[in-house]
Amino acid sequence: MDKTVNQKAWFLVLPVFLVVAFSAVLPLMTVVNYSMQDTFGNNQFFWNGVGWFKELLDPSTDLGGRFLASLGRNLFFSLVILAIEVPLGIVVALSMPREGWTVAACLVILALPLLIPWNVVGTIWQIFGRPDIGLLGYVLNAMGFDYNYVSNDVDAWVTVIVMDVWHWTSLVALLCYAGLKSIPEAYYQAAQIDGASRWAVFKAIQLPKMNRVLLIAVLLRFMDSFMIYTEPFVVTGGGPGNSTTFVSIELVKIALGQFDLGKAAALSLVYNLIILIVCWIFYTVMTNAGVERKVQAESEPAVEPKPSAALKPVPALKPREGVA
Repeated sequence: MDKTVNQKAWFLVLPVFLVVAFSAVLPLMTVVNYSMQDTFGNNQFFWNGVGWFKELLDPSTDLGGRFLASLGRNLFFSLVILAIEVPLGIVVALSMPREGWTVAACLVILALPLLIPWNVVGTIWQIFGRPDIGLLGYVLNAMGFDYNYVSNDVDAWVTVIVMDVWHWTSLVALLCYAGLKSIPEAYYQAAQIDGASRWAVFKAIQLPKMNRVLLIAVLLRFMDSFMIYTEPFVVTGGGPGNSTTFVSIELVKIALGQFDLGKAAALSLVYNLIILIVCWIFYTVMTNAGVERKVQAESEPAVEPKPSAALKPVPALKPREGVA
Protein backbone atom coordinates (compact mmCIF):
# COMPACT_ATOMS: atom_id res chain seq x y z
CA MET A 1 0.00 0.00 0.00
CA ASP A 2 1.50 3.29 -1.11
CA LYS A 3 1.74 6.01 1.53
CA THR A 4 0.82 9.51 0.48
CA VAL A 5 3.50 12.04 1.39
CA ASN A 6 2.11 15.41 2.42
CA GLN A 7 4.59 18.22 3.06
CA LYS A 8 1.99 20.85 3.82
CA ALA A 9 2.54 20.40 7.56
CA TRP A 10 5.79 22.33 7.22
CA PHE A 11 3.77 25.48 6.66
CA LEU A 12 2.49 25.15 10.23
CA VAL A 13 6.07 25.12 11.56
CA LEU A 14 7.22 27.99 9.35
CA PRO A 15 6.07 30.78 11.75
CA VAL A 16 8.14 29.20 14.54
CA PHE A 17 11.24 29.16 12.33
CA LEU A 18 10.68 32.82 11.43
CA VAL A 19 10.32 33.84 15.08
CA VAL A 20 13.46 31.92 16.09
CA ALA A 21 15.41 33.36 13.16
CA PHE A 22 14.35 36.90 14.08
CA SER A 23 14.94 36.57 17.83
CA ALA A 24 18.04 34.34 17.95
CA VAL A 25 19.82 33.65 14.68
CA LEU A 26 19.99 37.19 13.29
CA PRO A 27 21.28 38.77 16.54
CA LEU A 28 23.81 35.95 16.87
CA MET A 29 25.09 36.55 13.35
CA THR A 30 25.37 40.26 14.14
CA VAL A 31 27.48 39.50 17.21
CA VAL A 32 29.69 37.16 15.16
CA ASN A 33 30.16 39.95 12.62
CA TYR A 34 31.15 42.46 15.30
CA SER A 35 33.59 39.99 16.90
CA MET A 36 35.63 39.90 13.68
CA GLN A 37 35.88 43.66 13.28
CA ASP A 38 37.05 46.82 14.99
CA THR A 39 35.67 50.35 14.86
CA PHE A 40 36.98 53.83 15.58
CA GLY A 41 33.56 55.50 15.53
CA ASN A 42 31.44 57.07 12.81
CA ASN A 43 30.09 53.60 12.02
CA GLN A 44 33.34 52.63 10.24
CA PHE A 45 34.44 49.05 10.77
CA PHE A 46 37.79 47.41 9.99
CA TRP A 47 38.51 43.70 9.65
CA ASN A 48 40.33 42.23 12.64
CA GLY A 49 39.83 38.47 12.13
CA VAL A 50 40.33 36.43 15.30
CA GLY A 51 42.44 39.10 16.96
CA TRP A 52 39.93 39.78 19.71
CA PHE A 53 39.66 36.08 20.55
CA LYS A 54 43.44 35.75 20.82
CA GLU A 55 43.60 38.77 23.11
CA LEU A 56 40.67 37.48 25.15
CA LEU A 57 42.31 34.11 25.85
CA ASP A 58 45.76 35.58 26.58
CA PRO A 59 46.18 36.17 30.35
CA SER A 60 49.02 38.63 29.74
CA THR A 61 46.72 41.17 28.05
CA ASP A 62 44.40 43.52 29.89
CA LEU A 63 41.29 42.04 28.25
CA GLY A 64 42.39 38.46 28.87
CA GLY A 65 43.33 39.11 32.49
CA ARG A 66 39.99 40.78 33.22
CA PHE A 67 38.06 38.02 31.48
CA LEU A 68 39.84 35.11 33.19
CA ALA A 69 39.59 36.77 36.61
CA SER A 70 35.85 37.36 36.21
CA LEU A 71 35.41 33.83 34.86
CA GLY A 72 37.08 32.40 37.97
CA ARG A 73 34.76 34.46 40.17
CA ASN A 74 31.77 33.20 38.15
CA LEU A 75 32.74 29.54 38.49
CA PHE A 76 33.40 29.88 42.22
CA PHE A 77 30.06 31.62 42.74
CA SER A 78 28.17 28.93 40.79
CA LEU A 79 29.84 26.10 42.71
CA VAL A 80 29.02 27.72 46.06
CA ILE A 81 25.43 28.34 44.99
CA LEU A 82 24.94 24.73 43.85
CA ALA A 83 26.57 23.37 47.02
CA ILE A 84 24.16 25.38 49.18
CA GLU A 85 20.88 25.56 47.26
CA VAL A 86 20.55 21.95 46.06
CA PRO A 87 20.93 20.26 49.50
CA LEU A 88 18.91 23.03 51.15
CA GLY A 89 16.14 22.68 48.56
CA ILE A 90 16.00 18.92 49.15
CA VAL A 91 15.75 19.43 52.91
CA VAL A 92 12.96 21.99 52.50
CA ALA A 93 11.06 19.69 50.13
CA LEU A 94 11.35 16.76 52.54
CA SER A 95 10.09 18.95 55.40
CA MET A 96 6.98 20.11 53.55
CA PRO A 97 3.61 18.49 54.35
CA ARG A 98 2.07 16.04 51.90
CA GLU A 99 -1.62 16.81 52.45
CA GLY A 100 -3.96 19.35 53.99
CA TRP A 101 -4.31 23.10 53.70
CA THR A 102 -0.71 23.59 54.82
CA VAL A 103 0.47 22.31 51.41
CA ALA A 104 -1.06 25.28 49.61
CA ALA A 105 0.30 27.69 52.25
CA CYS A 106 3.84 26.31 51.91
CA LEU A 107 3.71 26.45 48.11
CA VAL A 108 2.57 30.08 48.15
CA ILE A 109 5.27 31.09 50.62
CA LEU A 110 7.96 29.34 48.57
CA ALA A 111 6.74 30.94 45.36
CA LEU A 112 6.86 34.50 46.73
CA PRO A 113 10.64 35.09 46.23
CA LEU A 114 10.39 33.78 42.66
CA LEU A 115 7.74 36.36 41.80
CA ILE A 116 9.94 39.34 42.71
CA PRO A 117 11.81 40.91 39.74
CA TRP A 118 15.58 40.62 39.81
CA ASN A 119 16.27 44.35 40.06
CA VAL A 120 13.80 44.63 42.96
CA VAL A 121 15.61 41.78 44.74
CA GLY A 122 18.88 43.67 44.37
CA THR A 123 17.30 46.87 45.67
CA ILE A 124 15.77 45.04 48.66
CA TRP A 125 19.11 43.57 49.71
CA GLN A 126 20.98 46.78 48.98
CA ILE A 127 18.80 48.61 51.52
CA PHE A 128 18.54 45.61 53.87
CA GLY A 129 22.32 45.27 54.15
CA ARG A 130 23.24 48.93 54.59
CA PRO A 131 24.91 49.51 57.98
CA ASP A 132 23.20 52.87 58.52
CA ILE A 133 19.53 52.26 57.63
CA GLY A 134 19.36 48.52 56.83
CA LEU A 135 18.07 46.04 59.38
CA LEU A 136 20.69 43.37 58.57
CA GLY A 137 23.62 45.79 58.61
CA TYR A 138 22.46 47.49 61.81
CA VAL A 139 21.92 44.21 63.67
CA LEU A 140 25.27 42.73 62.61
CA ASN A 141 27.16 45.87 63.63
CA ALA A 142 25.26 46.00 66.92
CA MET A 143 26.36 42.41 67.59
CA GLY A 144 30.01 43.41 67.15
CA PHE A 145 30.57 42.43 63.51
CA ASP A 146 32.21 45.07 61.35
CA TYR A 147 29.83 44.48 58.43
CA ASN A 148 29.95 46.72 55.37
CA TYR A 149 29.44 45.16 51.94
CA VAL A 150 30.50 48.37 50.20
CA SER A 151 34.08 48.35 51.54
CA ASN A 152 34.76 44.73 52.51
CA ASP A 153 35.23 41.98 49.91
CA VAL A 154 34.11 39.13 52.17
CA ASP A 155 30.98 41.00 53.27
CA ALA A 156 30.12 41.72 49.64
CA TRP A 157 30.50 38.05 48.68
CA VAL A 158 28.45 36.86 51.66
CA THR A 159 25.70 39.37 50.85
CA VAL A 160 25.49 38.32 47.20
CA ILE A 161 25.50 34.60 48.05
CA VAL A 162 22.86 34.91 50.79
CA MET A 163 20.73 37.05 48.47
CA ASP A 164 20.85 34.43 45.72
CA VAL A 165 20.12 31.60 48.17
CA TRP A 166 17.10 33.51 49.47
CA HIS A 167 15.88 34.20 45.95
CA TRP A 168 16.35 30.84 44.22
CA THR A 169 16.31 28.04 46.81
CA SER A 170 12.52 28.01 46.43
CA LEU A 171 12.88 26.86 42.82
CA VAL A 172 14.93 23.82 43.82
CA ALA A 173 12.53 23.05 46.68
CA LEU A 174 9.47 23.22 44.43
CA LEU A 175 11.06 20.96 41.81
CA CYS A 176 12.11 18.43 44.45
CA TYR A 177 8.66 18.55 46.02
CA ALA A 178 7.09 17.77 42.63
CA GLY A 179 9.41 14.77 42.34
CA LEU A 180 8.48 13.56 45.82
CA LYS A 181 4.76 13.87 45.11
CA SER A 182 5.13 11.58 42.09
CA ILE A 183 6.33 8.66 44.27
CA PRO A 184 3.51 6.12 44.82
CA GLU A 185 2.42 5.53 48.39
CA ALA A 186 3.07 1.79 47.98
CA TYR A 187 6.83 2.42 48.15
CA TYR A 188 6.53 4.00 51.58
CA GLN A 189 4.22 1.26 52.79
CA ALA A 190 6.70 -1.42 51.71
CA ALA A 191 9.55 0.43 53.42
CA GLN A 192 7.50 0.73 56.60
CA ILE A 193 6.77 -3.00 56.58
CA ASP A 194 10.49 -3.74 56.13
CA GLY A 195 11.32 -1.42 59.03
CA ALA A 196 13.48 0.91 56.90
CA SER A 197 14.92 3.99 58.57
CA ARG A 198 14.33 7.56 57.35
CA TRP A 199 17.78 7.66 55.76
CA ALA A 200 17.21 4.30 54.02
CA VAL A 201 13.90 5.55 52.60
CA PHE A 202 15.59 8.70 51.31
CA LYS A 203 18.55 6.82 49.82
CA ALA A 204 16.64 3.93 48.23
CA ILE A 205 13.31 5.51 47.29
CA GLN A 206 13.21 9.29 47.31
CA LEU A 207 16.62 10.22 45.92
CA PRO A 208 16.47 7.83 42.89
CA LYS A 209 12.98 9.08 42.07
CA MET A 210 14.24 12.69 42.16
CA ASN A 211 17.17 12.11 39.79
CA ARG A 212 15.54 13.71 36.75
CA VAL A 213 14.14 16.59 38.77
CA LEU A 214 17.52 17.24 40.37
CA LEU A 215 19.15 17.24 36.94
CA ILE A 216 16.77 19.97 35.81
CA ALA A 217 17.32 21.92 39.04
CA VAL A 218 21.12 21.74 38.76
CA LEU A 219 21.09 22.82 35.10
CA LEU A 220 18.70 25.71 35.74
CA ARG A 221 20.55 26.95 38.79
CA PHE A 222 23.95 26.67 37.13
CA MET A 223 22.82 28.62 34.08
CA ASP A 224 21.11 31.29 36.18
CA SER A 225 24.00 31.66 38.62
CA PHE A 226 26.60 31.68 35.86
CA MET A 227 24.72 34.39 33.96
CA ILE A 228 23.87 36.47 37.03
CA TYR A 229 24.03 40.20 36.44
CA THR A 230 21.19 42.30 37.84
CA GLU A 231 21.31 41.43 41.55
CA PRO A 232 25.07 41.89 42.19
CA PHE A 233 25.19 44.93 39.91
CA VAL A 234 22.41 46.64 41.89
CA VAL A 235 23.85 45.67 45.30
CA THR A 236 27.60 46.13 44.85
CA GLY A 237 28.08 47.39 41.29
CA GLY A 238 30.81 44.78 40.88
CA GLY A 239 32.76 46.09 43.86
CA PRO A 240 34.38 46.76 46.14
CA GLY A 241 37.05 47.08 43.50
CA ASN A 242 36.41 44.14 41.16
CA SER A 243 35.72 41.54 43.85
CA THR A 244 32.15 40.81 42.66
CA THR A 245 32.63 41.68 38.99
CA PHE A 246 31.34 38.63 37.14
CA VAL A 247 31.65 37.99 33.41
CA SER A 248 28.25 39.54 32.68
CA ILE A 249 29.17 42.76 34.52
CA GLU A 250 32.56 42.83 32.76
CA LEU A 251 30.78 42.38 29.44
CA VAL A 252 28.46 45.32 30.08
CA LYS A 253 31.38 47.50 31.14
CA ILE A 254 33.23 46.76 27.90
CA ALA A 255 30.19 47.05 25.63
CA LEU A 256 28.43 50.08 27.14
CA GLY A 257 31.07 51.70 29.32
CA GLN A 258 33.96 51.58 26.85
CA PHE A 259 31.87 50.98 23.71
CA ASP A 260 34.33 48.36 22.43
CA LEU A 261 31.88 46.37 20.36
CA GLY A 262 34.46 43.97 18.93
CA LYS A 263 35.85 42.98 22.33
CA ALA A 264 32.36 42.72 23.82
CA ALA A 265 31.12 40.56 20.94
CA ALA A 266 34.07 38.17 21.23
CA LEU A 267 33.62 37.96 24.99
CA SER A 268 29.88 37.25 24.66
CA LEU A 269 30.49 34.42 22.16
CA VAL A 270 33.11 32.78 24.40
CA TYR A 271 30.82 33.30 27.39
CA ASN A 272 27.93 31.60 25.58
CA LEU A 273 30.16 28.74 24.47
CA ILE A 274 31.39 28.12 28.03
CA ILE A 275 27.80 27.94 29.30
CA LEU A 276 26.83 25.45 26.59
CA ILE A 277 29.87 23.23 27.21
CA VAL A 278 29.48 23.16 31.01
CA CYS A 279 25.74 22.46 30.76
CA TRP A 280 26.44 19.63 28.30
CA ILE A 281 29.02 18.17 30.70
CA PHE A 282 26.57 18.41 33.61
CA TYR A 283 23.81 16.75 31.60
CA THR A 284 26.06 13.98 30.23
CA VAL A 285 27.64 13.10 33.57
CA MET A 286 24.39 13.05 35.53
CA THR A 287 22.48 11.17 32.83
CA ASN A 288 25.20 8.53 32.41
CA ALA A 289 25.42 8.11 36.18
CA GLY A 290 21.72 7.29 36.30
CA VAL A 291 22.00 4.85 33.38
CA GLU A 292 25.01 3.10 34.95
CA ARG A 293 23.15 2.59 38.23
CA LYS A 294 20.18 1.16 36.35
CA VAL A 295 22.33 -1.19 34.25
CA GLN A 296 24.26 -2.32 37.34
CA ALA A 297 21.03 -3.08 39.17
CA GLU A 298 19.70 -5.07 36.21
CA SER A 299 22.96 -7.00 35.72
CA GLU A 300 23.18 -8.21 39.31
CA PRO A 301 22.03 -11.84 39.52
CA ALA A 302 18.87 -12.43 41.43
CA VAL A 303 19.48 -14.20 44.71
CA GLU A 304 16.99 -17.00 45.24
CA PRO A 305 15.85 -17.20 48.85
CA LYS A 306 16.94 -20.29 50.69
CA PRO A 307 14.09 -22.29 52.16
CA SER A 308 13.82 -21.97 55.87
CA ALA A 309 14.04 -25.02 58.05
CA ALA A 310 10.58 -24.34 59.33
CA LEU A 311 9.24 -24.46 55.77
CA LYS A 312 10.77 -27.82 54.79
CA PRO A 313 8.15 -30.38 53.74
CA VAL A 314 7.25 -32.86 56.44
CA PRO A 315 7.57 -36.51 55.27
CA ALA A 316 4.35 -38.46 55.19
CA LEU A 317 3.76 -40.84 58.09
CA LYS A 318 3.59 -44.53 57.23
CA PRO A 319 0.70 -46.40 58.77
CA ARG A 320 1.53 -49.07 61.33
CA GLU A 321 1.10 -52.71 60.46
CA GLY A 322 -2.18 -54.15 61.50
CA VAL A 323 -3.90 -50.75 61.63
CA ALA A 324 -6.68 -50.35 59.12
